[in-house]
Amino acid sequence: MDILSNLKYAKGSRKKTKRIGRGEGSGFGGTATKGSNGQRSRSGAKFRAWFEGGQMPLQRRVPKRGFTNIFKVRYQVVDVSRLQKLIDDKKITDTTINAAVLYTNKVISKGAAPYKILGNGEIKTGLTVEAHAFSASAKEKIEAVGGSIIKIEN
Repeated sequence: MDILSNLKYAKGSRKKTKRIGRGEGSGFGGTATKGSNGQRSRSGAKFRAWFEGGQMPLQRRVPKRGFTNIFKVRYQVVDVSRLQKLIDDKKITDTTINAAVLYTNKVISKGAAPYKILGNGEIKTGLTVEAHAFSASAKEKIEAVGGSIIKIEN
């Protein structure tokens, strides 16, 4: 019968804390686990997290190559087959597809970020699709079934 006053921690689950600098008898006295000499043994020693003791830092040793275009537009991609699936699953009733519709149906992860319609798969329903960009095959497939495209300017 366990009563709250009789409860004890499981054997081995509690470890005694390492009391540093509390005399020789503790086993951690003397140099207090810091070694004999050097900056790290002194009081008030501070190091930046990336400091490597005067060695050439990793950030400066690694070669710098290439170029990162900060103006590159990263599109979220949506296939025309995904648009058809929304219609087949009756997730949308209106024939206009825009960012709000795609975001609420979790087709795109960010409502404000640009998205591009790609031509993978088939589409059977004529839709009015608004997007920031269209692939040539997507444009062709949407217009072939009587749909129209509206390009959103950034």
